[in-house]
Amino acid sequence: MSSEKNMNSGLKAALEYGPIAAFFISYMALRDRSFVVGGTEYAGFIVTTAMFIPLILISTGLLWWLSGKIAKMQLATAVLVTVFGGLTVWLNDESFFKMKPTIIYLLFAGILGFGLLRGKSYLQYVMEGMMPLKPAGWMLLTRRLALFFAGLAIANEVVWRNMSTDTWVNFKTFGLPLALFVFFMAQAGLFKAFGTDEDTTDS
Repeated sequence: MSSEKNMNSGLKAALEYGPIAAFFISYMALRDRSFVVGGTEYAGFIVTTAMFIPLILISTGLLWWLSGKIAKMQLATAVLVTVFGGLTVWLNDESFFKMKPTIIYLLFAGILGFGLLRGKSYLQYVMEGMMPLKPAGWMLLTRRLALFFAGLAIANEVVWRNMSTDTWVNFKTFGLPLALFVFFMAQAGLFKAFGTDEDTTDS
């Protein structure tokens, strides 16, 4: 019996993007405040990070429970949020959480790049059901996406190391998702050239 379940697309989107929206709203509300806990003063960013960790874990757990599956990228993100967010709170140093997108995008770029070195498109294994492409198309898209992820990692490093926390939060909340959206929209020519109508659904 398959453990995969049907799930409302609106609820799925809320669970995937809700924690990010909550992080942004919480940060905007608390960014100018500080809190003393156990004799240690924590800035609003640190407190927001502390609240974000259980929220992302709960949303990830609900996604798995309601859909019967969890995307590897979603799981990797939850693990890295817990590790780097935990270090941020424990050491009272916001730089650890700001590095998280860098690590995530380098991880994704590395995994895709490793697959390419083996002559395989790991992206195809994850997204084949959503975007039917010919093998050559998957390889080209994977190569482009690996380079794009590496570029996002560099961009995150530049932003958090050289700009204000407000700028970084806006970049993380809006800039990174928008960049991913623009990237896939820019692949319209690839999808047209390598797309296939062949039914690849597994029985």
